[in-house]
Amino acid sequence: MHNDSVSAPDTDIRDTDTLVARLRAAGCVFAEDEAALLRSATTDPVELETLVVQRIAGFPLEHLLGWAEFRGRRYEVAAEVFVPRQRTGFLVEQAVALGSNRIHSTSGGHSLVVLDMCCGCGALGAALASELRAEGVGVELTAADIEPAAVTCARRNVEPLGGRVFEGDLFEPVPADLAGRVDILLANTPYVPSAEIAWMPPEARDHEPRRALDGGADGLDILRRIAAVATYWLAPGGHLLVEESEEQAPHAAEVMREHGLAARIAEDDEIGATVVIGTRA
Repeated sequence: MHNDSVSAPDTDIRDTDTLVARLRAAGCVFAEDEAALLRSATTDPVELETLVVQRIAGFPLEHLLGWAEFRGRRYEVAAEVFVPRQRTGFLVEQAVALGSNRIHSTSGGHSLVVLDMCCGCGALGAALASELRAEGVGVELTAADIEPAAVTCARRNVEPLGGRVFEGDLFEPVPADLAGRVDILLANTPYVPSAEIAWMPPEARDHEPRRALDGGADGLDILRRIAAVATYWLAPGGHLLVEESEEQAPHAAEVMREHGLAARIAEDDEIGATVVIGTRA
C-alpha cells in the first residue's frame, strides 16, 4: 500500500462513529461492518486513511483487505481480480450435492475429479474441495484462468489443498490427462451482456477485469465455447455447472442440450441465484 499521497487525517480516523459516517455518506450499505474490517486491517492511522479514501472512491472492499469471504472461509484476492459473489455459493451447494451423490453411488471409492474453469481466485473450487473432504470425499482439484493476477491468487488458495492451477484460455492449458475424467466442471463464466457492462456497479466495472465480466452480446459466448467441448472433458455422468441470470438460464440450458448434455435449471429465489446444470449421458 502506497501512502505517500495521503497525509495524516484531520479528524481521528480511529473514531468509529466518524469512520462509519464517512462510509455511509459514500453509499456503503454495511458501513459499520466495513469500518470494523478496515480498522482491523491496520493500526497505522495514515494507512487506515488511505484505505478509507480508496473505499470511498469505489475500490472493492475485498481488494483493500486482500481477501474475500466465501462460504465461511477467507480466500486471497488482489487488485484486478474478480471477487467471488456470495450468491455463487448456491452453485457450490449444487456441486457439493452432485459430487457427494456421485462418489457414493460408484464402486471403488475413487476421488472426485473437479475442474474449476474461469476460476478467478479459485474460491469456488477450493470451497467445493474443502466441503467434500469434510464429508470424507477425496477430491482431485484443477483450476484454470486467463488472468495472470487471478492465477497468482488461485495458486495461493488452491495449492495448499493439493490442487493445480494453470494459466491460459479456457481448456488450452488444462492437462490432457483430465479428458473424459472430470466429474464436476465448475464454470463461473462471465455472463453480463456487453451492452450492460456500463450499468454495473463501479466496484466491478472499474476494478475487475472486463474479461471476467463480459459474456458477449447475449452473455453466453464463453458458455458456448465450454459447452462445445464439455463432453470431451466430462466423465460419463459428469456435470457442468454454470451461473446465469434468470432470463439467460433457459437459453443456456438449450446451448448445453445442443452439445449433447442433459440440462436442468436450479434456482434459489431467496438470494437470487440461478444455476444451469448439464450432465453427460
